[in-house]
Amino acid sequence: MSLRAILHALESRRRTVHAPYYVPGLWITGGAGTGMTAAVQVNPYDFYYMIIARIAAQPPQPLVTGAGGEWSARAVVYSLFPRVTTAFDHDGDDQVSIGPNPDGWRETGTLLKCLALLPYIREMGFNTVHLLPITAIGRDGRKGNLGSPYAIRNAYQLDENLDEPALGLSVDELFAGFVEAAHRLGMRVVLEFVLRTAAKDSDWIPQHPDWFYWIRADVPDRPARAGRTAMLNSYGQPIFPPDTLNVIYSKVGRGDFNELPPPPHQYRALFTPPPPPGSIFKDGDRYIGVLPDGTQVRVPGAFTDWPPNDVQPPWSDVTYLRLYDHVDFNYMAYNTLRMYDTRLAAPENRNLPLWEAQIGVIPHYQKQFGIDGVLIDMGHALPHPLKQRIIGAARDVNPDFAFWDENFSIEGTSREEGYNAVVGYWMLSVHEAHSVRNFISQLAHHAMPIPFFVGSENHNTPRTFDRYGGVAYAHYALALSIGLPGIPFINSGFELAETHPLNTGLGFSSEQLARYSPENLPLFSVWAYNWTRAENYVKSVRHAMNIRRQYEDLLSDPAPSTFVMGSSDNPNILVFSRRKGNQWLSFIANTDMAHEQHGRALLAARQVRVPGLWGTGEGGMDVYQELAANAYLAPGYVLIIDNSHMAPHSREGSTR
Repeated sequence: MSLRAILHALESRRRTVHAPYYVPGLWITGGAGTGMTAAVQVNPYDFYYMIIARIAAQPPQPLVTGAGGEWSARAVVYSLFPRVTTAFDHDGDDQVSIGPNPDGWRETGTLLKCLALLPYIREMGFNTVHLLPITAIGRDGRKGNLGSPYAIRNAYQLDENLDEPALGLSVDELFAGFVEAAHRLGMRVVLEFVLRTAAKDSDWIPQHPDWFYWIRADVPDRPARAGRTAMLNSYGQPIFPPDTLNVIYSKVGRGDFNELPPPPHQYRALFTPPPPPGSIFKDGDRYIGVLPDGTQVRVPGAFTDWPPNDVQPPWSDVTYLRLYDHVDFNYMAYNTLRMYDTRLAAPENRNLPLWEAQIGVIPHYQKQFGIDGVLIDMGHALPHPLKQRIIGAARDVNPDFAFWDENFSIEGTSREEGYNAVVGYWMLSVHEAHSVRNFISQLAHHAMPIPFFVGSENHNTPRTFDRYGGVAYAHYALALSIGLPGIPFINSGFELAETHPLNTGLGFSSEQLARYSPENLPLFSVWAYNWTRAENYVKSVRHAMNIRRQYEDLLSDPAPSTFVMGSSDNPNILVFSRRKGNQWLSFIANTDMAHEQHGRALLAARQVRVPGLWGTGEGGMDVYQELAANAYLAPGYVLIIDNSHMAPHSREGSTR
């Protein structure tokens, strides 16, 4: 067993360390004692042995269940980026060092430290752990000083920098132990993968150059804010004339992929045939190929696959894989990357050896480590036949394996493709009061076709605690999220009130974007959370997840009949209830993050026919029994009340 191997390594290699080694108090208490936040000096061998031995000694806890990956609907997810989540200034010198110290211990996050964090995660109430990509990272065009986890150098290899050299164990052994420990604690493990792109120095390039696109090595990448001449004489997304763009939008909008307009000839001429396998060499971190006529060529960077008039510079660290091979489509553009031209997407043009390699990635991690599911990044750009084979191969290994779609829409097409859940758009709209009302109203009238995430942030969005309202908004978003029939999703660092974003992918203003670069964004460069912050919100998260667990059957039910939309005489107060059987919870929320609001909150009303004695018809008249409250709410304040013991008769109470 992997845990036994790790325990044996910790015990047999134990020694006194020369450098001081501190860990956050939260790691020691497992989150149960949130008052202990200061760093504590330990011997790392003893500390990790203690945590892991406790896990190994526990009887296995049940996992959330559901056939065909449908356990996803009952998942409660903690998302971590191992390299950042468990990074810590262990020697107390006010910086996080890259690379192991002389004793062989890393300050950047590792899989051993993630394993030790599992009791803390479980104690907060999570039953599923989601990890951003942990595969080997490329170096060509690397962003920041560590590189993006999405620049995958080898999809079959884990990032070697997630090990702990002091143990003498491989990163594979540590990840196997991580999965084993998570399962023992009753948590499923979901990995994130990108199968549409690869690092520009992918390990596949020397052996399989025909799996990639190539351009002349002397063609420069297009700079930001380039003039027209520079744009035409450099590499970047193709530039289409306005009339061609109109045709493209029209045809794609109609779903007509026949004879889609190709890029201009000048752009297509930048691309060359793949070089012979034996002609490829490394020039620093970059692969260079040599064509039979002596021309040197390189692998170009990827760019936004849609819309076709995006003018941002090409990405420096990743490229698109050549999923189809046809001489007339030897270029990267919208019609070869996502909106596949019908002629290109013919079965005889499939790059089958590449497809087989991609299809085998997920089963490799299932068989080697026992993961329970995957979140597919850029799944929208995978051809439907390839996507079906990827899902089918994984479900052949484990019929209950889960697939999550990085799709911000909540549509039935994801369900039809075999996905069990989508990211959805709640996290993009929860900071806007009108969007929250519209979203909840939609849930009350229409069942969503597929489960969706209900978190207020992920690695691409602004941090919740950095939004307007700060702490008040964070509690507001957390409280509302547990009341919706989605998948609770907490991005690591939320409970620590982190305000620094991991990346600036979605929802940032131009002023915010100007403040950040790969050098100070944790997705690309060394970074550590403030684990020793005096005030954290671990207790708030734990309390929210306890409510979710206590009322799971009600709150996870997507049926519109479980919603009762309330009302208030104050338009800033949101009122709704969830009812099913004998359970009835009501939510009263101040959507204003700046001002206290008060008003009458109508939770429910029932029409009753009463007999008339004077002035009515023979049938009497209708009156209404109401359940209401007078609410006085601080900015962003949310009340969750249990009305299960009450019939909807006329009674008002006052609450703050």
